[in-house]
Amino acid sequence: MKEMIKLNPVFKTMVWGGNRMRDYFGYEIPGENTGEAWVVSAHPQGDCLISEGMFAGKSLSWLWKNHRELFGNIEGEEFPLLVKFIDAKEDLSIQVHPDDTYAEVHENGARGKTECWYILDCEKDADIIVGHQAKTKEEMKQWMEENRWEDFLKVRPIHPGDFFQIPPGTVHAIRKGTLLIEIQQNSAITYRMYDYGRMPGGKLRELHLNQALDVVQCPHEDYVEEKQVFHGNGYDKTFLVSCPFYTVEKYDIRGAFMMEQKQPFLIVSIIDGEGMIDENPVKKGACLILPDGYGTIRIKGNLSLVTAHIGWR
Repeated sequence: MKEMIKLNPVFKTMVWGGNRMRDYFGYEIPGENTGEAWVVSAHPQGDCLISEGMFAGKSLSWLWKNHRELFGNIEGEEFPLLVKFIDAKEDLSIQVHPDDTYAEVHENGARGKTECWYILDCEKDADIIVGHQAKTKEEMKQWMEENRWEDFLKVRPIHPGDFFQIPPGTVHAIRKGTLLIEIQQNSAITYRMYDYGRMPGGKLRELHLNQALDVVQCPHEDYVEEKQVFHGNGYDKTFLVSCPFYTVEKYDIRGAFMMEQKQPFLIVSIIDGEGMIDENPVKKGACLILPDGYGTIRIKGNLSLVTAHIGWR
């Protein structure tokens, strides 16, 4: 059995961030506006360091470059996925992401961004923006120019346990009072459409209206994929989504559970409780990678975890 890869998070201070990750996960956050913890990332803007084991102190991007056998020798210049915890004390900007084709042409060969959200915690009356009401891009442009955002946006109530797949071209925004885990392509390309007139550092943040108009899906179509739940002996397994970039599942474990790691690599994020993965104690907030050929995973405890691997189910 190979060694699991444990990572240190990279924290991001954001104008909309808060401090909930300190209490919720026990993280030593850098300040009261900590919006994101990049917990599995090899992106240049946040490259996680390996916390222990034979590669301690090396970055995930270094490991990807120098030990591709740990990832099933799959091809690609960059590690394909990025996992974050996001704490929104205030509303995030209204935004949209391009797909790979648009990003490659217009963003110097960058990847597009498909992402998904699992709501960990939220305030009682919290909501989220996914989609819009415009029937044509002409109508969309007019509503944006007239600041008719309430007419334009699809606002949806949320509760802990809700899940959203956000394909490229989907207008979206996480709103205040929300804590979630995001699994996404390894990309930081975001087109900001509206930012509530905020002026961090004394100036408005840049908007990207022309690019947004290029890539927004119009009219909007909701992504529909039913959750599938399997009740096993001492555990529940929930299938959340499968797309060309990732498959995401949730496990709720009560006692003991075994599974085989058959993927080129498997990302495991502990979102509640505590226990053991093989001989390793884990608790809420821990994120790790089980490499290719890891073998049988033995989990004990009362805990919930989200797994992600590349490609279809």
